Formats: sequence, C-alpha cells, structure tokens
Amino acid sequence: MPNENIMCKYMGPLCEKLEKCEHYQKFLKYRDKVLALSNDSLEKTIAVALSLCFICAILVSLAAVALRPLQIENKAMDMKKNILDVAGLLQEGTDIHTAFAEQIEAKLVDVATGDYVDGDIEVYDQRKAAKDPEQNVVLSREQDIASIKKRAKIAKVYLVKDGETITSIILPVHGYGLWSTMYGFLALDADGQTVQSINFYDQGETPGLGAEIVNPNWRALWKGKKVYSEDGAVALGLIKGLVDSSKAGSEFQVDGLAGATLTSVGVTNLVKFWMSQEGFAAYLDKVRTKG
Repeated sequence: MPNENIMCKYMGPLCEKLEKCEHYQKFLKYRDKVLALSNDSLEKTIAVALSLCFICAILVSLAAVALRPLQIENKAMDMKKNILDVAGLLQEGTDIHTAFAEQIEAKLVDVATGDYVDGDIEVYDQRKAAKDPEQNVVLSREQDIASIKKRAKIAKVYLVKDGETITSIILPVHGYGLWSTMYGFLALDADGQTVQSINFYDQGETPGLGAEIVNPNWRALWKGKKVYSEDGAVALGLIKGLVDSSKAGSEFQVDGLAGATLTSVGVTNLVKFWMSQEGFAAYLDKVRTKG
C-alpha cells in the first residue's frame, strides 16, 4: 500500500537511528524496569504520571501549531466584523469578507504627519508596533492622558467610500479604563467632526457597569455628536449623569456610565487623546482637505 511504503520510507531510518542511540536504549531498559514494578510502587506512579504529562504537552503543542492559521483567520474575521459594525455596514447574513473587500479601504498613516505611507497593510499589527522601540513613540506624562505610555508611529485607518467620495473615516482608538486597556473604533463622517458610531471590541471593565461601553443603547448615544469646538479643541466626552439636549454644548456630550466613573473618564481621555495632535488631528485635517 502507498501509505505503508511512505511510512516505511521515513520510519525505517528513524528506527535504525533510535536503535543506535545510547540514550534511547537506556530509556528502553528503564521502561522495562518500571513496567515490571508493582502498581503500588511510588516510582512507577511518578514515572507514568510524568510520561503522561510529557505526551500531553507534545499533543497540546502540536495542536497549537496546527490551529494557529485558523486562529489568525478568526482574529482577522472578527476585526473586519467590528469595522463593518462601527461603519453601520453589518447586517444579518452579511458575508464579512465580501462586504469588507467591497466597501472598506484600509490605509497606513503616519500619525505625526497625517500622511499615508507604504507598507504591508495585511500583516501590520499596530499593537505589536506600539511595543517595538523602533516603531513607537514614548509619551510624556502630559501627553499620555489615555494612559497608554507608548503609541505606534504608524496607524491603520479605514475608509468607506461612495465611488471616490469618502463617507466614513474609521479610526482605531484605545486607552485605559478602570481595569483594562479598552480597544475600539471611532467612526466619523467625512467632515472629521461628526460621530457616526463607536465600539469597543476588547475590554475588561466591570460587567454591568464599565462594560456597558459595549451596550448598543449606549453606543447609539454617540451618533451625531461633535468632536471639536469652534476653537479646534477636542470637546467630545462623557459627563456625569444624563445629557440635557436643550443646553448649549450638549452636542459634545455623551451620557456617563452609571456607577463607572473611572471607565467613563477613561473613555473621555482616550477620545481626547486620539482626536488631538498626539493622535489623528493631523490626519483628519488632511483627509478633510482632500476629501
């Protein structure tokens, strides 16, 4: 049989090498010694337990290696799903790959200058870049209002277009809340000023309190809010309590999270950071001009 021939081809030489291996021969002698021991023997119990642990470790390692491509694919799929969601393009039954390829354009941006840069956009990982001294910028205490310590020099942004006209600008944002770094996307109109939506795809805030940042009802409160005041300052943020839409400045305010003051402050700070000159302000200024 073909399979048997293949096995013989590879197993034959391996068996010959094992037969000549001094350590393998010692192992066989010890195996026979252990098997001959009583089942009540402490040595036999420990030897069998260690053997099982060793075999299980090998199997787990092999499974991890074999499943890694699938894990990477699922991670990419989940990221595309979140981008489509914040862009308002995710519907029940949507083919994620097709919808993303047809409606979303990804770009790499130099955060400091706001210019597009070349690079392998499919493999670029902004989180890893933020940890690499050659690819990151260390933030001073005054700059680091989002409590992230470092930011990547290059960011991956996403555009939704109607022909050549930009209809949505989707920006990656992150910052520290109460318990965790919250990672998400902020979607803006082409004016770079009006919020379409926000979502957080990775966070570890308190369930029922800070974790309400993923609640669709709370997320809906962001739609139509404005980012910058007339003097160009980042004015968007959460307040304590509920927004009174009849009052001046309400267009810059979002309801705070009840019982989650530090998470609310964290969300406000991450928005202020990423919309400032330390974040995407330079890019938004250019994309507005060109858009």
